[in-house]
Formats: sequence, structure tokens, C-alpha cells
Amino acid sequence: MKVIPTDLPEVLILEPRVFGDARGFFFESFNQRNFEELTGTKYNFVQDNHSRSAKGVLRGLHYQLKQPQGKLVRVVRGCVYDVAVDLRKSSPNFGKWVGVELSETNQRQLWVPPGFGHGFLVTSDSADFLYKTTDYYAPEQERCVIWNDPQIGLRWPTDVVQPLLSEKDRNGALLAFAEVYE
Repeated sequence: MKVIPTDLPEVLILEPRVFGDARGFFFESFNQRNFEELTGTKYNFVQDNHSRSAKGVLRGLHYQLKQPQGKLVRVVRGCVYDVAVDLRKSSPNFGKWVGVELSETNQRQLWVPPGFGHGFLVTSDSADFLYKTTDYYAPEQERCVIWNDPQIGLRWPTDVVQPLLSEKDRNGALLAFAEVYE
């Protein structure tokens, strides 16, 4: 597996070694020992999630305040534009973001550590999105920063598709007023 750094040092792109021929392909999508060695972190993943979303669905920017989740995310069908935003007030990168395309074609994964908000926009007809988390889902701790917060300045590929939002995501907080990590 190859690690590709991003502009946020803790957020990493993981690119698997794929073995393919005329019959198809094989790759190891996760190996705890390799993950720890390559990322320099030590987390136990406790939950796997799978979501399917239609073209234009934008989910995010989600995070859990008291039970922060690290997320290792990937797309097994389709394509998304995936983003991570640093929500740690004490970080020199507070409010900064990175975005990367994740797809069934590039087979990349994104490591989004605890302390970051996460979101994605589906740019294909639909997408199946898988993610491993380092803590359990706690709906009472879930928070949402609005996807188009001007302070953050995310550049979503909305020229490709117009976002379809849940009520929760439409009503996300502005970063200036959001509960964030110290």
C-alpha cells in the first residue's frame, strides 16, 4: 500500500497495491498492522458502515463531539468527491480542508482521523461508500457544519452536479458557531 500525503498532515490517501488480469483483480483493502505502520497511528476499528447514495447527494460535514470517530473511507461502486475539515481549535490548520476523488476505478481510501469533519458528494449516477470507524455511532453526539460555510471555503464540484441535501445537512451550523474540538 502506498501513502499519499495531503495538505493536512494527519489526513492521508491510501492507495492499495492491486493485482489484476483478464479475470478481474484482487487487493487487500485493510490490514491493521500495515495501517499502523503506514499512518504512524494506532486505532482499533469498531464499526463498518455502508451507504448507497444517488448522484448529487451531499452528506456532511459530519463529526461526533464527545465520541470522535476516525474514519477510513472508500468507494466500491461509483465516484465521490470526499472532504475532510480540521475542526480542532488548537490546530494550526483549524478550518482548513482537503478534497480528493474516491472511486471504484482509483480504489483509493482516505484516512480521516478523529477531530475532523467529513463529507462527500456523489458525482456518478450512484455510489456505494464504505467506511470503518474508530468509535461507535452516537447520534446524541453527532454534529454538522454546513457544507458551504464561507469561512471554510470548500470548493465542491457543483459544476458537475447540484447537491441534494438532507434536512440535517441543510441546517448545519456555521463553523463560527459550531461546537468543535479543543
